[in-house]
Amino acid sequence: MPVLTSSYDSFIKNGHLQTILPNVLRKVSLHKPRQEEIETPDDDFLELDWYDLPESNKLVILSHGLEGNSRRRYMKGMAKHLLENGYNVLAWNYRSCGSKINNQLRFYHSGDTEDIDTIIRYALSKNMYASIYLIGFSMGGNISLKYLGEKGEELDRKIKAAVTFSVPLDLIGSSRLLSKWWNRFYMRRFLKSLRKKVEAKVVQYPDRLSIESFDSIKSFKGFDNQYKAPIHGFKDAYDYWKKSSSLHYLENIKIPVLIVNAQNDSFLSPSCFPYEIAERSPLIHLEAPHSGGHVGFWSLDSVFWTEKRAVEFLERY
Repeated sequence: MPVLTSSYDSFIKNGHLQTILPNVLRKVSLHKPRQEEIETPDDDFLELDWYDLPESNKLVILSHGLEGNSRRRYMKGMAKHLLENGYNVLAWNYRSCGSKINNQLRFYHSGDTEDIDTIIRYALSKNMYASIYLIGFSMGGNISLKYLGEKGEELDRKIKAAVTFSVPLDLIGSSRLLSKWWNRFYMRRFLKSLRKKVEAKVVQYPDRLSIESFDSIKSFKGFDNQYKAPIHGFKDAYDYWKKSSSLHYLENIKIPVLIVNAQNDSFLSPSCFPYEIAERSPLIHLEAPHSGGHVGFWSLDSVFWTEKRAVEFLERY
C-alpha cells in the first residue's frame, strides 16, 4: 500500500510562492552539456543535452514541463545532483522547445510518447547503460507515466524505475482548474509562449494554420480545440485530454514509480491524486506533501528536496 508520508516541509506554505520563487531566485551552477541533435522517424529532430559520467553505467532521462526546456532551473538542479551521485544524465527538449522550431506541422503534446520512445531507443542503442531511469516534471511526468503504462510488460528490462513531480495525471481536471481566476497569471504566460510557436508554425505552414483568432483564446480548452487537438489528430480538447491522461495507464505500469504531487498545487485537481490506485498497487508510490506548489518545493538549501528525494528512490532500484 505505497501511499507515503512525505518528509517535505517548508516555512513557506503558500503554493503560489513555492511555485514562483524557484523560478525567480534559484541559481544552479552546472557545466555546459554535450549537445546533440537526433532525427525522428518522421523526418523531424530532437535536441538533447548530455551530462556524461563515463565511469558510470547508469542513465537518467529527464523530461521537462509544458513550455519548459532542458535548461530550466529544476532540470539543471536535478541533473547536477544526479551527476554528483553517479548517474549520467540525458535532458531532452520536446519538439519546438529547444533552440529552434521543429520541421513538421506537429510539435508536442501531453500524451506524446512517440518522442520519448525515440529517445529511449537511442539511449539503449549505445549499449553503454545497464540501468535506465526516468524523471519527469509536470507534463514530462505525465508523458513518462503514460509511456510506462503503454509499454507494460514489453518495457525494456534495463528501465528500472521512474520518479515524477507535480503531474497532471487527469488532464481534464487539471485543465479545468487552470482556467480558474487564481491561475490566470500562469495561463497568460503559457499562452504568450505558445503564441510564439504558433506564429512560427504559421510561417512554415501558411495554408494549414492561422494566428488571426489567437487573442480570443483564454484557456487551454480554447487553445487545444483550435490548435493542439486538430494538429495532432484528436477530435477536440476533451478527446485529447482523455486519451493523453496518464491516470488511465497507471495500473499497467510494471516497474516501481514515485508520484509526488503537492496538495497545494494550484494546477492539480483532486483526480490527480490516485490514492486508491496506489493503495492496491505494490509499484505505484504516491507521495502528497501538504505543500510544495507546482514544480516548486522551495528550499534554502542548494540541493532541493525534490533532488534528494529522487535519488533516494532511484537508489532503491
